[in-house]
Amino acid sequence: MAQGEVLEFEEYVRTRQDALLRSARRLVPDPLDAQDLLQTALVRTYGRWEGIADKRLADAYLRRVMINTRTEWWRARKLEEVPTEQLPDASVDDATEQHADRALLMDVMKVLAPKQRSVVVLRHWEQMSTEETAAALGMSAGTVKSTLHRALARLREELESRDNEERAARALEREERECCAA
Repeated sequence: MAQGEVLEFEEYVRTRQDALLRSARRLVPDPLDAQDLLQTALVRTYGRWEGIADKRLADAYLRRVMINTRTEWWRARKLEEVPTEQLPDASVDDATEQHADRALLMDVMKVLAPKQRSVVVLRHWEQMSTEETAAALGMSAGTVKSTLHRALARLREELESRDNEERAARALEREERECCAA
């Protein structure tokens, strides 16, 4: 790679690294995995930097590399995972509602298949259009729409389920307090 290309890549990484790390963080739940994902994607992109004719599309190219890398990791870990009846409790360090909502949403996103998660992240967090999402993921716009529809329905279902469980637990606690007080 020519010296000018190396400097251009370094400048690109310096200016876009925060936004790219946010994208990686939305693709994988663990912050350290997100950093690893971004680093791996940057290394893979560096080797192909000269081949990206329109550098304005570098973000889309890098996001696609992150999605593909995440999918590779998921496939490699898939055999090691064991399904359970209950999801682990999400810990929330910050007590504000915004952070709690974000933690809940990130936890709930784990129920989605990788393809669904990618579509939701690109459409809602990255605010890409249906066509941009389709191009980034290499699928048709119709597939993006139907995948997004099914993913959002699954997220609603999971959130309602969790809400019902929480209400039942609160009702049980009230009953126990009333029994003990009587």
